[in-house]
Amino acid sequence: MRKSVVFILLLLVLGQTAQSQGNIPFWKEVQVLKQKDSLSFPAPGQVLFIGSSSFTMWKDAQVYFPFHKILNRAFGGSTLLDMIRYRYEVVFPYQPKQIVLYCGENDFASSDTVTVPMVMERFTTFYTLMRARYPKVPFLYVSMKPSPSRVLLLPKYQEANKLIAAFLKKDNMAAYADVYSKMVHADGSPMEHIFLKDRLHMNAEGYAIWKEVLEPLLKK
Repeated sequence: MRKSVVFILLLLVLGQTAQSQGNIPFWKEVQVLKQKDSLSFPAPGQVLFIGSSSFTMWKDAQVYFPFHKILNRAFGGSTLLDMIRYRYEVVFPYQPKQIVLYCGENDFASSDTVTVPMVMERFTTFYTLMRARYPKVPFLYVSMKPSPSRVLLLPKYQEANKLIAAFLKKDNMAAYADVYSKMVHADGSPMEHIFLKDRLHMNAEGYAIWKEVLEPLLKK
């Protein structure tokens, strides 16, 4: 595991030195989040949502969870590599009560060459780094969802979800939220009506399902 962490970090460093900051993926989006922090730094003890656009677009998440303080620092179509790259900007600055991650779907969508073992390596790298910074903060992973626009990738999502769930069972401070099984019909096909027209992002019905799954797992 240690060698995997070092290898992925080395690739990220080499990639960043080869580009100007403005060309690094999601650089501008992360700067906007940092600007928010500079104007009013978030209070400690909140539930930190991080990851990709399914969280980014959940702009009224606080309404869904009125008994929790939600700090949403998700951005764009980010991947697990982006979570690793920007951990000092959107994960490490805070004192969260709990960390909730939705990420991984875009890793597979970024290239046909991305395999389940590759995504697992990225996930475990992020998790190792996160745990080094937050050894006792509860962690919740939200399973990759069955996006209708990415139906060809669903077998990879399902396999990776199972592996991540099994991995997290080793940590009594971690939990796994299975939203995937709640978003498909009996035959395993995605529920089209809970998605927007892009067939990728969810509408209010989709987020209502997430609320039902996540709320019992959020720390009060």
